[in-house]
Amino acid sequence: MKVLICGKGGSGKSTITAMLAKSMAKRGYNVLVVDSDESNFGLHRQLGVGLPEDFMNYLGGKRNLGEKLMGAYQRGDTLSLFENKWQISDIPEAYTVKKENIKVMAIGKIHDFGEGCACPMGALARNLLTNIETTSEDLILVDTEAGIEHFGRGVEEGCDIVLMVLDPSYESIRLSEKIRELTEKAGKPFYFILNRADEIGIQLMMEALGKTNILASIPSSPEVFQAGFAGEELNVELPEIESISDFLVSGSHS
Repeated sequence: MKVLICGKGGSGKSTITAMLAKSMAKRGYNVLVVDSDESNFGLHRQLGVGLPEDFMNYLGGKRNLGEKLMGAYQRGDTLSLFENKWQISDIPEAYTVKKENIKVMAIGKIHDFGEGCACPMGALARNLLTNIETTSEDLILVDTEAGIEHFGRGVEEGCDIVLMVLDPSYESIRLSEKIRELTEKAGKPFYFILNRADEIGIQLMMEALGKTNILASIPSSPEVFQAGFAGEELNVELPEIESISDFLVSGSHS
């Protein structure tokens, strides 16, 4: 199963990605976390591992990928970067870091001033996710960049389900409307996760969302906040995260 997690910046999507990865790993799943956010340098720390090398270097680096992308665009073709289907085990070890049964990989990061846009990284993420195959024992969690650009790049095409993380803010609610629309157009099941909200915040968000497609409501947690602020590994178990894991295991979203 391939799960894409999205939301506005600061909503907590990376934190929830990390906690879900740990929860599902404890259930015996082989978990691959795909960091497709070119500006986030903290997800690996939440999982207790080092930052993996950019996967785009495996395919010649950002400039080479950009040239291939431009060439495909000029020919009117869809960029194809893989000749054969991959399993999680086929990802070169040099581009992953592992802790127990969780592997982490980073599509690519912005490292230098003026290095150009992140379009090649989006194209690579889309290619990887449409190419890679999973078994019933595998779970791929994709942490996206903030906003909706990944929809424009077609990253959702290779995923089975989309989860949007919302915090109690006007920006999250407005973004949820667009993501609901785009996900429906993509033909993917989608659900909302309400994050860091008290009773009033949850009520307001549920009313704004029409009380539909809401998978879980996760309250603020001092332990989660402290670990995130310090850039430390997340070793916090929340019943709401476990309920999301139960849902994914049940397959009732299919």
